[in-house]
Amino acid sequence: MSKLFDKLASQLPGLRAEMKEFNAKYGQAKVDEVKAEQIYGGMRGIKSLICDTSEVDPGYGLIIREHKLEELGEKLPEEIFWLMLTGEFPNAAELADLQADLKARAKVPNYVWKILDQFEEKDDHHPMAMLDCAILAMEKESKFRAAYDKGVPKTDYWKYALEDVLDIMATVGEISAWIYRKKYGKGPKIASNPKLDWASDYAHMMGFNDPKFDKLMQLYMVLHCDHESGNVSAHTSHLVASALSDPYYAISAGLNGLAGPLHGLANQECLAWVLSINEKFGGTPTKEALQKEATETLSSGRVIPGYGHAVLRVVDPRFKMFKEFGHKNCPDDDVFKTVALTFDTVPDILKTIQKIKDPWPNVDAASGSLLYHYGLREFSYYTVLFSVSRVLGMGAQMVLARAMGAPIERPKSVTTKWLMAAAKKASGE
Repeated sequence: MSKLFDKLASQLPGLRAEMKEFNAKYGQAKVDEVKAEQIYGGMRGIKSLICDTSEVDPGYGLIIREHKLEELGEKLPEEIFWLMLTGEFPNAAELADLQADLKARAKVPNYVWKILDQFEEKDDHHPMAMLDCAILAMEKESKFRAAYDKGVPKTDYWKYALEDVLDIMATVGEISAWIYRKKYGKGPKIASNPKLDWASDYAHMMGFNDPKFDKLMQLYMVLHCDHESGNVSAHTSHLVASALSDPYYAISAGLNGLAGPLHGLANQECLAWVLSINEKFGGTPTKEALQKEATETLSSGRVIPGYGHAVLRVVDPRFKMFKEFGHKNCPDDDVFKTVALTFDTVPDILKTIQKIKDPWPNVDAASGSLLYHYGLREFSYYTVLFSVSRVLGMGAQMVLARAMGAPIERPKSVTTKWLMAAAKKASGE
């Protein structure tokens, strides 16, 4: 077994005992209340899930295992995966062991390439559909399903979930890189470079050869890897895995949710808006011109893409880190300059609109402009990048759920008639 398996195996007995003791003592404690508007509003804000890999603080943003993002900007995605699982950063030997393990697992079955060959170059199939097909097809490789069929003890489920997650991590970059090259006519498949880290090798297999783009990919994979467990992709994968469906089924399901316009497509919309501004003004506009354009956009009933967030009430720290990357690496790029100018302009306009609770930019307001600068301009592929990163978070959450014996998720639904009656009774009517 690898060092990661050993680390988790040493931690789990204490964590399980702590959970059992806590539940016995405090299991009947009331920790939240549910309002009728939350039930009608997509369960927004209802505290009903456990997620130890990360949390989203409305006054800060994403925090991974109690570490704010400013502490993680120079870390590799492999280090963050280890952190999410164990609560600790790997030392040099542990990181090298994990990287070697991933390289050893990076064997995409030949039938996956045959499946992807059925998609014609430049056809109408979305690259997310291609990725989902590839991951779901690999379900036959599931070590979790094989172990479950043999009747392994429940306390060992996590080991085989981790096996599957590591196998998916090891292959998703190569699969996604080939989807990029095939879908957009970029030429033949590029072999993995065993000397590169996980994110840089992904960039290499896509066909990019720029150390700065490698750095962007490392940062991108870290900033998009997790966002607690209530978002659509994380929650979907958790729900599916709670039925003891193996990680191939569960991760594929989560990525299907990520493909939705309200989840993983946002950075495309943000970049399209910025490009439309630049096209209209022949480059980055003046602040006055952008103020007028933003005001007209809002007056027409449209939104400024990338501004506002369901949870945050501050500038998304992920936006800040991408913005810092841009100022350092491409400060004179017209598209990035418009992104920076929008940040200096739009929040003050949004603050004047009473119903807007969060006038600040989120991660999607900046990420697309940086990808565009380095030549990754195929918008429909951006969600695949998001998916490669989010495999880490969904996978880590899945392993911990199996380790802690999380039950099948099965909330109670009510009828509209019941809810109306209960709400009226609670209101004293």
